[in-house]
Amino acid sequence: MLLGVNIDHVATLRNARGEGDPCVFEAAKICINAGANGITTHLREDRRHIKDYDVYEIKNKLNCKLNLEMAVTDEMQKIALDIVPESCCIVPERRQEITTEGGLDVFSQKDKIKNFIAPLIDRGIKVSLFIDPEDKQIEASYYTGAKFIELHTGSYSRAYNTETEEKEFKKLYNSAVKAQQLGITVNAGHGLNYKNVHRMHEIPNLYELNIGHSIISRALFIGLDSAVKEMNNLII
Repeated sequence: MLLGVNIDHVATLRNARGEGDPCVFEAAKICINAGANGITTHLREDRRHIKDYDVYEIKNKLNCKLNLEMAVTDEMQKIALDIVPESCCIVPERRQEITTEGGLDVFSQKDKIKNFIAPLIDRGIKVSLFIDPEDKQIEASYYTGAKFIELHTGSYSRAYNTETEEKEFKKLYNSAVKAQQLGITVNAGHGLNYKNVHRMHEIPNLYELNIGHSIISRALFIGLDSAVKEMNNLII
């Protein structure tokens, strides 16, 4: 499995003082040098953490895979078509949420999403849809023409080491298999950490894990370089 490191919360810390430290670009560079396969950033509509210039700087100055998480809006589509990252992950977004709380409801807006991602795919951008592990969402994702999905692992992560862990894990497992049977490449992320990530090895042919909060949190104690290497050793 590949490791994409989400560095949004480096920007959260920087923005707390409204100054330049810590530098998001330097954090991205450390992650790549430590063995991360790519950098993930969520450019939110309210710009609460990552700013536009962060995304442009990483794309233009760092030779790495950039995965741009974004909502289904005209503004974000325009930015993605201008930046042309290697990949885009289409996510739901609500202003009042602390973090992304669930997967994108592709099923109820599959024609809208199909039309939204078509120009991105035409530009050669790999488009992933961030969805809950549900059959109807996988089937709707296939309908849109997206070649990638990212399974929302939040419910599994919260259930880890509880009586509902196996139930939530089986949802991920079965959804990954179903998507792969349709020819969709499967990524996963949200809430994964150093304790629960090992079970991702049980899911066949997962392509990439996108992990942020636990790595940035761990970095406070052992440094970002070591935190990335430690996570990478758990998933390779």
